[in-house]
Amino acid sequence: MSSHENNDVRLESVPAGKAGQRLDNFLVSRLKGVPRSMIYRLIRTGQVRINGKRCKPASRLDAGDKVRIPPARVAQREDAVIPDRALDQLKHRVLYRDHEVLVIDKPPGMAVHGGSGLPWGVIDVVRRLFPGDELELAHRLDRETSGCLLLARGGAALNHFSALFRDGQVEKRYLCLLQGRLPEAVVEVDAPLRRVAPEGRDRVMAVMPDGKPARTRFRLLDSWPDASYVEAELLTGRTHQIRVHALHLGMPLAGDTKYASKASCKRWRALGLKRIFLHAHALRLERPGGGSLDVQAPLPDTLRVVLDSLERGDFLQPD
Repeated sequence: MSSHENNDVRLESVPAGKAGQRLDNFLVSRLKGVPRSMIYRLIRTGQVRINGKRCKPASRLDAGDKVRIPPARVAQREDAVIPDRALDQLKHRVLYRDHEVLVIDKPPGMAVHGGSGLPWGVIDVVRRLFPGDELELAHRLDRETSGCLLLARGGAALNHFSALFRDGQVEKRYLCLLQGRLPEAVVEVDAPLRRVAPEGRDRVMAVMPDGKPARTRFRLLDSWPDASYVEAELLTGRTHQIRVHALHLGMPLAGDTKYASKASCKRWRALGLKRIFLHAHALRLERPGGGSLDVQAPLPDTLRVVLDSLERGDFLQPD
């Protein structure tokens, strides 16, 4: 892999088709081959600016904004080699596709984009599958989360869908399994979240008084002596919101290696759960031209077998 140094700071004007896009995604398209970690560092250190002002990775761009793009060491390499199994897997997971949108049932364990040592992600796979489409992620799912992932086709669609997600106008429902018994049929958690940074861990969120507002509604679907199968509706869209709000209830998600105890994860593995039990099963939102889009992804068999184990009476026993 060779590389070259781009020694010129450049000032780029944001085209109308990119209005509403996040700054980090804009830079990824402008700094081909530069790792996201470096892009975030350039933003954090103030080397990237919008209209002369400091900014954040999530800053939204307006048409005509002037973005300062500093010199960056750009890796020159062939396109990432995407395994045939990944192409075949996603080809059979298309839930809906038309001229404005593509919705796929994202498999667990597949990141939505490359970076941090990952040479490719879902976005790279679908672009390879549909080479004539201008596809962009309208939102994200954690790597271990499965289910509905929406990609916009074209700049106008991206602006529309991104604005809906940003403004909380998308109905997002997840299926999850909680450790413990939900006390009522419906429990709504209203607890602000803020990122914390314990040593050796990143992207860890916690309920904090000075955090950003966050609300999750949990609806009980089924229960056992030490487990609750629930539908979680996101009323806001914070990082790890369902996972942290479940923990706040004292009922961490089954198989959650980041927020649940090691003992809890070990017990769930004994029941056959090899990943976090979190599945984005439904999206409902308004289309750009009017009307609604309602898409659902069925619960994966790998999660269904865990519910079957509980139904048979293979209950979790405390240590």
